[in-house]
Amino acid sequence: MPTRFAVALAVLAAVPACLIRFGWLVWPIELETVFFGLAIVGAAFAMSWAAEAAELDIPRALALTVVALLAVFPEYAVDIIFAFKAGYDPAFAPFAAANMTGSNRLLLGLGWPTVAVLAWLFRGHRSLRLDRDAGLPLVFLGVATLYSFSLPLRGEIGLFDSVLLIALFLGYAVLASREQTSEPELVGPAATIGALATVPRRMSIVCLFAFAGITIGAAAEPFAEGLVETGHKLGIDEFLLVQWLAPLASEAPEFLLASLLTLRGKAAAAMGLLLSSKLNQWTLLVGSLPLAYSVGAGHPAALPLDLRQVDEVFLTAAQSLFGIAVLASLSLELGEAALLAGIFLAQLIVGGFLRAGLHDDADGQTELMAFGILYLLLSLVFFYRARRVVSVLWQKERAKRSVQVVAGRRDLV
Repeated sequence: MPTRFAVALAVLAAVPACLIRFGWLVWPIELETVFFGLAIVGAAFAMSWAAEAAELDIPRALALTVVALLAVFPEYAVDIIFAFKAGYDPAFAPFAAANMTGSNRLLLGLGWPTVAVLAWLFRGHRSLRLDRDAGLPLVFLGVATLYSFSLPLRGEIGLFDSVLLIALFLGYAVLASREQTSEPELVGPAATIGALATVPRRMSIVCLFAFAGITIGAAAEPFAEGLVETGHKLGIDEFLLVQWLAPLASEAPEFLLASLLTLRGKAAAAMGLLLSSKLNQWTLLVGSLPLAYSVGAGHPAALPLDLRQVDEVFLTAAQSLFGIAVLASLSLELGEAALLAGIFLAQLIVGGFLRAGLHDDADGQTELMAFGILYLLLSLVFFYRARRVVSVLWQKERAKRSVQVVAGRRDLV
């Protein structure tokens, strides 16, 4: 019954948006934007449940790439719409990177700490130990993060960046598929769907994917345009609405799933989920923007970054580096989680006050750079603290690879 209720709620969330989309209901733009946002939330949950359950039917080597692409589709929809529109209408260019930076910072600034806090409140764990498998996505996330610092320096995200970042994710997927893996951890409606017989399970997955795809396809564009128009009408910074409201809608399923895993005593699996999501966003999402921009422009082109976007991308890269430094010891202490959340919220409040309250763009730019530099300084401190753990893990990994090579040679002989 709870599963049926959850699925019904996700479907019903899209009904008002559907009626508005086909002109059967007419509301003020503010309410229409809310309804389109709710439709994306419902579709995101449906897509998440279907993607999780699909891991039972998709070969593991393909699951890491195919399921990842399907699961993150709701998060990318609004951002890709803005990048596409920016290709032929420069007015949308300032919003092209907004959703990307917001979703990345929200995931790290609130998602990771939420898991640590829940593990402490309900399990009494003040230190969250990550699985050794987390080392692989951390390494690839580190490479992507270091490379991302070149984007604000060049003031654009080009097609070469798309090729490199997408190839980086595919390289991670190939290596991850060779690791020893356990059965997927299904929770909630995904677990119920996964427990069905083969034919009903696959039909349920297909139906959920179809519903989510159609709903997101119908709601993404009016939601994106509604955010901008609503901000302009209410005198609210449009960039802030695009940057934070849209990610809240698309990130909700991942946050809920990670929370449920943590409450079930699977905090390490929850962190693995959010870490994988962060890697997906920092490679696939960023890499998809120039492609969408080029399609909109009608020719190959690099997505330009204005001064605000340059600082936003720099801050996002700096926060990502700090997150990697915190997890370099393959643990997340309660105090570290509080620091991650505290700095994120402080920047959000200060930036929002300066831009939305005082309408002070100059000090807003300074604030972004100041918090970015703070993240970089803290990264140095935490990398230094984790140097011994990193050294030991590196030596163990080299020894593991050596054993695998020797075993492979023996098999050949």
